[in-house]
Amino acid sequence: MRLLSGTSASRIPWPLFSLARARTGCLPLSASGTACRAASSSAAGAGDGGAQKPWLFVGLGNPGKVYQGTRHNVGFEMIDMIAEAEGISVNSMQFKAMLGKGRIGDAPIMLAKPQTFMNASGESVGQLVSYFKIPLNQVLVMYDDLDLPFAKLRLLPKGGHGGHNGMRSIINHFKQNRDFPRLRIGIGRPPGKMDPANFVLRPFIKKEQEELDFSLHRGLKAIRIVVLEGFNKSAIYVNTVQSSEMLNR
Repeated sequence: MRLLSGTSASRIPWPLFSLARARTGCLPLSASGTACRAASSSAAGAGDGGAQKPWLFVGLGNPGKVYQGTRHNVGFEMIDMIAEAEGISVNSMQFKAMLGKGRIGDAPIMLAKPQTFMNASGESVGQLVSYFKIPLNQVLVMYDDLDLPFAKLRLLPKGGHGGHNGMRSIINHFKQNRDFPRLRIGIGRPPGKMDPANFVLRPFIKKEQEELDFSLHRGLKAIRIVVLEGFNKSAIYVNTVQSSEMLNR
């Protein structure tokens, strides 16, 4: 899979979206700890002057070539797949993240890969959400999950961190607010008595990567459904259709 990255440290203009403060009475994270809440849970909300608020899709991982292709970086791989499929360049460094801005259909989206290293992901995500005034139910975080079977996906509207340090950091920067969606990507449990900290940094073997790529394509379809048809329909697709699709492969 082609990985998209960039080196520019400058902030680029973005005419697609209005960045003016919303007049809905909601406050940024720094003031309320909850960010703005969208009027609808299934579609992008409206901002000032009818400007559509983007979905923010965040993939978690560790920066640097040494971590490419490892289990802990499947969130980055999911972002790369969306970016390649939708023709979005993730090449702007903003708020400690590689950022790309574009559209799925007519809906604006943002793709982010925090560059803080996994355990400090919230430093980047918190700033992005606060600056761009993204409603929390339009912030979808994608990350590896030891408690899911390998290559299984799970799309949920909210939840805890489940022991994942990247998610723990994000929740901390959201002032313990857990009401944001997440796409969990299963990497399975480590074999034998292997330390999970070592296991998540292991690369995939060829057969595993092929199976993972199949799941990431399902994840791409799920993201498109989220944006164009709503979160609930996407969750049904991911969480209930997956088993029969895997059996029919």
